[in-house]
Amino acid sequence: MTGQNYANHARLVTGFHKILYPVLFASWLGSAVNLWQSWGDHNRFYSAALLFVLIFAVMALGIYARVFALRAQDRAIRAEENLRHFVITGQLLDPRLHPKQIVALRFAGDEEFVELARKAAAETLEPDAIKQAIRNWRADHHRV
Repeated sequence: MTGQNYANHARLVTGFHKILYPVLFASWLGSAVNLWQSWGDHNRFYSAALLFVLIFAVMALGIYARVFALRAQDRAIRAEENLRHFVITGQLLDPRLHPKQIVALRFAGDEEFVELARKAAAETLEPDAIKQAIRNWRADHHRV
């Protein structure tokens, strides 16, 4: 497996991002057209409206499931990085750090982690800026 870095760290799951969601979105558009065409036809309108709402609900369910999993993982990462900082320095992470900053710091190697965490808290660095500042990338291949 090639080394992970800023340019290739984002994870796209082909089945979810490139197949499932485009198919669901196309289905939702098709159901919208079907709903529009059946507007005056009382025999078709109920089923067209039901299909439209159900596809929209499945899309929302998929989004919420992803967001909930990412939030749970962010909490675990925050705890892991707080422990790592404590092991290295004997102190907890700076409370000024935003959870997204801590998630970005997980890619920093131990030798630059403490200084980068201090700089991120002092300068309120954006997560993207934190990732770009990392010299020795610590790969995370287990992100949801």
